[in-house]
Amino acid sequence: MNVPVTLNGDKTILDVRPEESLMSVLRKREFTSVKCGCNQGHCGSCTVLLNDNPVAACKIPIGIIRDSDIVTLNYFSGSKEYTAIMQGFELAGIKLCGYCNAGKVFSTYQILKMNKNLSRNEITDFVKNLSPCCTDLQTLTNGIIWAIEINNKGYESTLRKYKLTQKANGR
Repeated sequence: MNVPVTLNGDKTILDVRPEESLMSVLRKREFTSVKCGCNQGHCGSCTVLLNDNPVAACKIPIGIIRDSDIVTLNYFSGSKEYTAIMQGFELAGIKLCGYCNAGKVFSTYQILKMNKNLSRNEITDFVKNLSPCCTDLQTLTNGIIWAIEINNKGYESTLRKYKLTQKANGR
């Protein structure tokens, strides 16, 4: 079956079996940011953007995504949003392990796109089911909060606020 898609900005036709998962197709094409984790759509390691929304690629049959736009973390890493997310994670002390990066980054991206003031509890609820392998939930929530701040106000302004916060906390 031929499935036309836009993959990381390039129009292409995938020659696949319709029941194959999007994850397996992308892994065969050597998109290394798409990991095979729980294979049940929970851990976040296979997350991609499908029409600008994060999805678990292990749960998406390739036959139903005709004419869709697919973005992997490999490609997304060139965006300004990725930069803000990674800077926010850095301020929170998050060092991603490589296994679960896509789920954490794309979930944060989805929060950034919402463009509304979520409470700390709402952010925590939003990401609580992601794989906890490289950071705890509180630290991830802090990283997302910093990423929102950076996305809205810029890195330099946020860094000044971060340093003032650290100083006030005696660090």
